[in-house]
Amino acid sequence: MYDIVIKDSWVVDGTGTPRFKADVGIGGERIVKIGGIPISKGDIVIDAKELVVCPGFIDIHSHSDLSILVNPKAESKIMQGITTEVIGNCGFSPAPVREPAEKELKRELEKYGLNLTWRTMKEYLKRIEENGTSVNVVPLVGFGTIRACVMDYENRRPTKDELDEMKVLTEQAMSDGAFGLSTGLIYVPGCYADTDEIVEVCKVVSQCGGIYASHIRGEGRTLIEAVREAIEIGKRASISVEISHHKAAGVVNWGKVRETIKMIEEARKNGLNVNFDVYPYTASHTSLEALLPPWVLEGGRERLEERLQNHDIRERIRYELENSINIVDNCITDSGWDRIVPVYLDSDKELEGKSLEEIAKSMGKDPYDVFFELILRNKNAQVIIHEMSEEDVITVMKHPLSMICTDSEVLSLSDISRIGLTHPRGFGAFPRVLGVYVREKGVLALEEAIKKMTSMAAKKLGIPGRGVIKEGAYADIVIFDPQRIRDTATFENPYSYPVGIEYVIVNGKITVEKGKHKGTLNGKVLRKITQ
Repeated sequence: MYDIVIKDSWVVDGTGTPRFKADVGIGGERIVKIGGIPISKGDIVIDAKELVVCPGFIDIHSHSDLSILVNPKAESKIMQGITTEVIGNCGFSPAPVREPAEKELKRELEKYGLNLTWRTMKEYLKRIEENGTSVNVVPLVGFGTIRACVMDYENRRPTKDELDEMKVLTEQAMSDGAFGLSTGLIYVPGCYADTDEIVEVCKVVSQCGGIYASHIRGEGRTLIEAVREAIEIGKRASISVEISHHKAAGVVNWGKVRETIKMIEEARKNGLNVNFDVYPYTASHTSLEALLPPWVLEGGRERLEERLQNHDIRERIRYELENSINIVDNCITDSGWDRIVPVYLDSDKELEGKSLEEIAKSMGKDPYDVFFELILRNKNAQVIIHEMSEEDVITVMKHPLSMICTDSEVLSLSDISRIGLTHPRGFGAFPRVLGVYVREKGVLALEEAIKKMTSMAAKKLGIPGRGVIKEGAYADIVIFDPQRIRDTATFENPYSYPVGIEYVIVNGKITVEKGKHKGTLNGKVLRKITQ
């Protein structure tokens, strides 16, 4: 007998091989049999005629570090077929925690109504387990977090003792189960680190068998140099590299991905294991203060507010932004005020969804003054920037080295009252690939797209027994209608679940049934076994 029998499905096994007709039998957490199975052998039988059965999707770049603690059902992800979340991206992880970084972390925790009850990666992961989760969780440790724990938000090189301490903290996080290290090299404090410093910390991660995932040091004018640095770090540290949400940001930079992909292909030929991921949209999502030159953010939020209240410093910032001085990603000059749209403002709700250009015109003010004032009045201002080209997105997506991500946290429909508008990728990225880029545009074959969503990520991270449909593998499974699957989330209405996903199974338990979340919390925290 089997706990679940999936009958008469088209199996797309995640490896890229052609689909085939088969039944799938599940016993406990595992796939026990693929082949012909009588209905009488299943405690639960799912009729999957004309439906596709594939591995649960792996979101290789997510930001659910804190939201998974307040939303363990992970609706926005599980409803689009994601069964595994990779957290700790862009240089930020909630652990480890040391005094210099604790203040900023507590500021983040306040947004979610959370208390700090952990200090180490081990304790943080235990908190997730105790809380429960619908999705599997794969942790990375953030380089920015490590640096802030040792050096606060100081813009300088570490001393030898400080670098040694960063290595110790990194090694401890790896032994606690982290799968690798991430950087966010346009964000503080990661942007204050030079290549040599990152290489030294990555060597520790490499020795533990982990990967290096990087939001590189610029996705616009410095894109080519930033990719070159990521490749150099990989070579010097002998570490597998994942370039996060690869793109060319800013109208003046469109097309550069063709050159960076050639660089990555050459690095692969020379023996470096380097990949990249992408989300299927032409807009990014970040904090409003991230558009400032990095020196303005040195020392944390209090110092930032002091600087923005100073007229002379404002004029200096304006001059640097207008002339692209001391900034690597200049969204303001490369894309324009009309493409920058605040979607969450703590104190100016009536301005959400309007571009900075629209807001400035309606107020009769200079856009720079509006920019500064919004940052001062809103401690967590978030913006969507329409800065990529569709052609570039397709170029990156269809390349054999790319994987799919959301670059988003787990959300529920009720979160609109807490955080306002958000990016539609949080609810629709994976179904959008299957509906738009597979079925409608024919950019990818179905088998190729599923591979990018499943086995490629599992192999990159070193997660055994996941990302494939085969006997003995964990039963993380998505069952969907290939003729109906599609995202419904938009920039105007991002809180909208996709259609066409009938069932989602996590570790052998049905979590989504006929398009409805059952409330099942059968996900696991996955830990890296260090070498």
